[in-house]
Amino acid sequence: MPASVKALGQARPSGASMAPQARCCSPAALQRRLPILAWLPDYSLEWLKLDFIAGLSVGLTVIPQALAYAEVAGLPPQYGLYSAFMGCFVYFFLGTSRDVTLGPTAIMSLLVSFYTFHEPAYAVLLAFLSGCIQLAMGFLRLGFLLDFISCPVIKGFTSAATITIGFGQIKNLLGLQGVPRQFFLQVYHTFRNIGDTRVGDAVLGLVCMVLLLVLKLMRDHVPPVHPEMPPGVRLSHGLVWTATTARNALVVSFAALVAYSFEVTGHQPFVLTGQTAQGLPPVRLPPFSVTTANRTISFSELVQDMGAGLAVVPLMGLLESIAVAKSFASQNNYRIDANQELLAIGLTNVLGSFVSSYPVTGSFGRTAVNAQSGVCTPAGGLVTGLDLLPLCVTFMLCFWEVQYGILAGTLLSALMLLHSVARPKMQVSEGPVLVLQPASGLHFPAVEALREATLSRALEALPPRCAVLDCTHVCSIDYTVVLGLQGLLGDFQRHGVTLAFVGLQVPVLRVLLSADLKGAQYFSTLEEAEKYLRQEPGPQPYNASEASVPEHKVALLKA
Repeated sequence: MPASVKALGQARPSGASMAPQARCCSPAALQRRLPILAWLPDYSLEWLKLDFIAGLSVGLTVIPQALAYAEVAGLPPQYGLYSAFMGCFVYFFLGTSRDVTLGPTAIMSLLVSFYTFHEPAYAVLLAFLSGCIQLAMGFLRLGFLLDFISCPVIKGFTSAATITIGFGQIKNLLGLQGVPRQFFLQVYHTFRNIGDTRVGDAVLGLVCMVLLLVLKLMRDHVPPVHPEMPPGVRLSHGLVWTATTARNALVVSFAALVAYSFEVTGHQPFVLTGQTAQGLPPVRLPPFSVTTANRTISFSELVQDMGAGLAVVPLMGLLESIAVAKSFASQNNYRIDANQELLAIGLTNVLGSFVSSYPVTGSFGRTAVNAQSGVCTPAGGLVTGLDLLPLCVTFMLCFWEVQYGILAGTLLSALMLLHSVARPKMQVSEGPVLVLQPASGLHFPAVEALREATLSRALEALPPRCAVLDCTHVCSIDYTVVLGLQGLLGDFQRHGVTLAFVGLQVPVLRVLLSADLKGAQYFSTLEEAEKYLRQEPGPQPYNASEASVPEHKVALLKA
């Protein structure tokens, strides 16, 4: 994907006020579906130069990464290369981020290893089915569903995956054979067999790690080029920049050259990858059945074998890609379209399956979770700890099985979210008139909690007292909430006291007025309601008749 197309993501549809028939055929709508049309007319030679440098750098980097990711996925190394190129072409036309590249990633490779049993046929079919699911979500505009996967769940999963993948490479670094892939068994057998370490593999691995670190430090400290620099200095600068940028490819080439040198001498102290298939992958349909020596595994059996992977893999692929796209869009001041990203990654996986690719996604980057926490006292640490609860659950269970970690963390986050909806915090002001203010909206599961709080504080007091419900934070209500408020008003009337409403936003006021709640009293401000309930001179309430509603509210109601 070009890395410097500055117009990409900035051209937004401007026909929001057009009729649907005109909007669906407008140039803006076409640009939204084919984002390349937004930036291609303005493409320049300067952009081409920068894109070429960026594309070359990414290409040199992705080759050794793809080989390593295939090993993480438990597949032959060529499958990493097969998975690395289709996303470049699809995202070129359909992507909305100028920075994102699609291809194999560490986390996606780990998931593939869990759900495909290290069998290429399962991996390719999983790419096809994942792409179909992602495409369907894009066409149905279901990108908003990803917002229900909380950051603690994502962080817990990625942290556990980092440890799992990192520790999984120790056996390769030490040249150990026969180590299981399950994490806890892997830890046990690695330490148990550490005495079988191959010196050649360990030395070569450590040297490569040191070289990568040194080249990275050099890259971070290369001074910028100035026009007044002599040509020789600029040439040296360019060589150093190229070497440090392509450090992954250089180190892999160096290690391969060392291994080849020993192979020529007839003495090989290293464990080699072995022969890799040559040439481009054949274009063919994904395997909808697999024939073994004993029988033919049908499509339905393949799907059943992959089980939860058909939900986890496409979901995590979308999360990775959209998370990194949003991160770079925020840093570089442009916008992305989440639903368009679903289409791009879905089509990449579908087409990639025709060239033997396993599921791919955007490279996952760590993002800043909170730009501003808003914590006022050290007691905020308690709140932070509860945010961390899904993270810890996900983190720990991912060492057992990835799907259990993600599922448990998501369910725990959902339960915490549902609890906050069903039992919202309530600000209560005691006095002759009780004032209750839901702090985070009022949804139908919270009606019973509101009723209990009101009854216990207002109607069970001696004597019963009037109450004011401050609806400042309530943006919308549904039929169940209206019924609950109607029952609450009946309770107040039976006790001979009044329940008043203040701070009603227009959508809420419209629903309540149309419901014609008996005994309901509406006020514009809390002061007006308290004066009326204390029987002091002041403005009178407005009721179900629109004629009694303040003029500024009437204008909004009619809008």
